[in-house]
Amino acid sequence: MMRAIAVQKVVKEAVVKTFSLQEYLLKEEKSLHKNEFYNGQIIPMPSNKARHNEIATNITSAIKVAVRPLPKVFRVFNSDQKIYIEAENVSVYPDAVVVCEAPQFWNGREDLIVNPLLVVEVLSKSTFKYDRGDKFMLYQLMPSFKEYLLIEQNKPCVESWFKSSDTNWNKLLTEDLTQSIHLRSLNVTIPLADIYEHILFPKIK
Repeated sequence: MMRAIAVQKVVKEAVVKTFSLQEYLLKEEKSLHKNEFYNGQIIPMPSNKARHNEIATNITSAIKVAVRPLPKVFRVFNSDQKIYIEAENVSVYPDAVVVCEAPQFWNGREDLIVNPLLVVEVLSKSTFKYDRGDKFMLYQLMPSFKEYLLIEQNKPCVESWFKSSDTNWNKLLTEDLTQSIHLRSLNVTIPLADIYEHILFPKIK
């Protein structure tokens, strides 16, 4: 009898509970920590450290300032704004997102943007493979998505990807603090020194 109970417990624990998108959104409204949603699975996000947060703030502010004089309106959102990839039923948090003219929301929900133009991710040890791989592939499922910015936090290095055709993405790497990156989807230039303002890099041993 005890063995049967033990087996039932193991089987029960092996079954992973799934959630609907609506259930996730209700939980996320009450959560003290950010979680992403992957077609039924709620995945806790790792907490970020000060350097990561400051770089994310720097790039968000720099883009906001750069696009302000432009005749076309670009809206800039920070890391609290979720993106929803309907094709895969996935909701994720970028470090920053820019939309052209007006944001479009899934089912009118202002917490779920579905028309990102430019997405920014600040790389960390726990997420850099995912940000460069599967997350990039998810973003590419969105027709509005044209440019992807990956920012290292332990050294000056910005990797920008721009969609040049339906199937091709061009990569540009910038690693010199005296240089600037040109965001082609916005037609603005951002100095690397602005992105890394006040950032002290770890010493290389």
